[in-house]
Amino acid sequence: MFKVLFTVFSIPDLRKKILFTLGMLIIFRIGSHITVPGVNFQALSDYFSQAAGGAKGLTDYIDLFAGGAFKRLSIFALGIMPYISASIIMQLMMVVVPSLQKLAKEGEYGRRKVNQYTRYGTVILCAMQSYGITVYISSLNTQMPGIIEGGDSLGFTALTIMTITAGTILLMWLGELMTERGIGNGISLLIFAGIISGAPEAIRTFWADVQNPSGTLDMSLVLILVVIFVVMIGLSIVLSEGQRKIPLNYGKKIVGRKIIQGSSQVLPIKVNAANVMPIIFASSLLLFPSQIASYLESSYPGFSAVINTYLAPGTLTQIILYIILIIFFAYFYTAIQYNPKDLAEALKKNGGFIPGVRPGSETEEFIEAVLNRITLSGAIFLAFIAISPDLIIKIWDLQKYSNMAYLFGGTSLLITVGVTLDTLKQIHSQLIMRNYEGFMDKSRKSPGRAKVGKLR
Repeated sequence: MFKVLFTVFSIPDLRKKILFTLGMLIIFRIGSHITVPGVNFQALSDYFSQAAGGAKGLTDYIDLFAGGAFKRLSIFALGIMPYISASIIMQLMMVVVPSLQKLAKEGEYGRRKVNQYTRYGTVILCAMQSYGITVYISSLNTQMPGIIEGGDSLGFTALTIMTITAGTILLMWLGELMTERGIGNGISLLIFAGIISGAPEAIRTFWADVQNPSGTLDMSLVLILVVIFVVMIGLSIVLSEGQRKIPLNYGKKIVGRKIIQGSSQVLPIKVNAANVMPIIFASSLLLFPSQIASYLESSYPGFSAVINTYLAPGTLTQIILYIILIIFFAYFYTAIQYNPKDLAEALKKNGGFIPGVRPGSETEEFIEAVLNRITLSGAIFLAFIAISPDLIIKIWDLQKYSNMAYLFGGTSLLITVGVTLDTLKQIHSQLIMRNYEGFMDKSRKSPGRAKVGKLR
């Protein structure tokens, strides 16, 4: 492993990409600690430390994806979630609006226009949510005067909206830069960095409670939770890497005067083709009404109470909606990545066929049936892992450690494992392109592989 890491940093281009990505993540973490002008951070921190009940659980859950920026009311308080919400809206509109469908098929120009519309939507959502944050902070200031220095005013509202909106746009730009010049998916890396940033403090608090003689945790329960955590990591990896391989045969071809025997190949279909995107999208959609309700709690207490009753993290209604949304987005993203009709036509055009299945419409129906079964099983498995923290909290009555459970299980764990595997694959492919040994293929080294050597 150390040899591989040395090799990674000895390649100038790959080293540059990794260092650039790390630099962007450092900027993200620094910005997460810069409080919006006009807010007394210490007073705000005191309020959240004293908060309890559903409001605390909701803010903890929102803060999980923002990397602690929401409770600090930093310039990155909304994180990257508005951009994800805008992407969801744009993806859904591309399905139902013919003009957007046509635009998406126009190559690089269409992709840039769709991204441009997504950015416009991000700005609008940011402005709306940041205004909600100002209303929320104003309500907190009435409960604990001093949170807003100089008092609430129109100037504070306008400055907060512009600052938080600009912060999210900056994050969106950093994510796109990491995708273009760094390694992996920049947006996913930002969410990943935000999640793991809370791990040290959560572990410290948890371990302090374990060592407390009067605490409610004993070592037997800790061992059970550790075993569950390890099993969940294994299941997440299996879910991310699992494939259904459909065998393919190709007929004989005549090249000049020679008859070339057709080869046998496979069509790999991932059990979870959408990776962590259904989780991210479902979480974003469920967080949006809860955020709005928390912002309007002082003005519309009835509306806020209804939302917190039915959509607060861990409630039965929230869990059911969460499962439904995960399954929906799993099918949605799988349909984007795999088109049975296009696959069947490509096989027929190249002389390929699935053994026992006729080319054409029957091949299309066969691939569609396999996709439906694989996607359903993968989506159910994905939903089970996503709701596992809620099940653990209810079984062992760990409401006090809900933040720890959400951090090391379910959504957070899937995102962490998925982004880690994707990043390793990106580095692995960069090494293989340069005839270097990668992270994952020591047991599958081919006889004809070039030896490790200097770059040409």
